[in-house]
Amino acid sequence: MPASTTTTTATATATPTVITARALLLDMDGTIVNSDAVVERCWREWALEHGLDPQEALKVVHGRQGYATMAILLPERPMELNHAENAVMLARETADTDGVVPVAGAPEFMASLAGLPHALVTSADAALAQARMTAAALPMPQVRVTAESVGASKPDPEGFLKGAAELGVDPADCVVFEDSGAGIAAGLAAGMRVIGIGPRAAAHGPTAHVPDLTSVRVAPAADGTLRLTLTPPA
Repeated sequence: MPASTTTTTATATATPTVITARALLLDMDGTIVNSDAVVERCWREWALEHGLDPQEALKVVHGRQGYATMAILLPERPMELNHAENAVMLARETADTDGVVPVAGAPEFMASLAGLPHALVTSADAALAQARMTAAALPMPQVRVTAESVGASKPDPEGFLKGAAELGVDPADCVVFEDSGAGIAAGLAAGMRVIGIGPRAAAHGPTAHVPDLTSVRVAPAADGTLRLTLTPPA
C-alpha cells in the first residue's frame, strides 16, 4: 500500500482506525521513550555556549542526529567540527538519564510486539539507544538501525529503508512510528505509512496521528500481516 499524505487523527472520531502492515519501524526519542528533559537540557546548554537562542535551537533538534542539527544552526561552520561536538554531545546525553521515562502506553505496546517483525530506527548511536531504552525499562528490539548504521541523518530515508531491508519486508508494507518532522519526512520519503505520536507529530502530515501509545493496539492476523488499531482515548 503506498504512503498517504492525508493525516487521520484517531482522536477526531469514535470509530477506530485500522491499518495493516507486515513490519513496524520504531523511532525511539519522543516515540517510545520520553527523553525530552535530557534533550532539552543538553541542547539548551549547547545553544547558550554558542550564543544561540535556546528556544530557536529546540525547534530543530528533535529527530535529527546532532551533527545535522548543528549544521542547521551554525551553517557556516566546518562539518568536521560539528561531528566532533556531536561526539561530545552524545557522551553527555548517554550519561544523563535523569527524567527518561517511557511514553504513555509504550511498555504494553512493546510487549505486544514480542515475536512480531519490528525494528528500532533511531538517530541515537548504539550506546545512547541502550542507555535510554534501559532507563525507560523497555525491551530493545533485536533489529535496530542506529546512527553508526547510516551515512545520512533523518529526514533522509536511509535508516528506514535499511530497517525494512534487514527485516526482509518491502518498504510499502512497513509502518513507521515517529514523533518529529524530520522522522515523519524520512518515513514518507521511504514510501512508508507513518503513525505520528504525540504533540509534535500532527503538524507534519503523518498518515495517522495519536496522542500516545495508549491509543495503539497491534495483533497478528491470520494471513501473516499485522493489524494496527488506533482507538480514540477514553
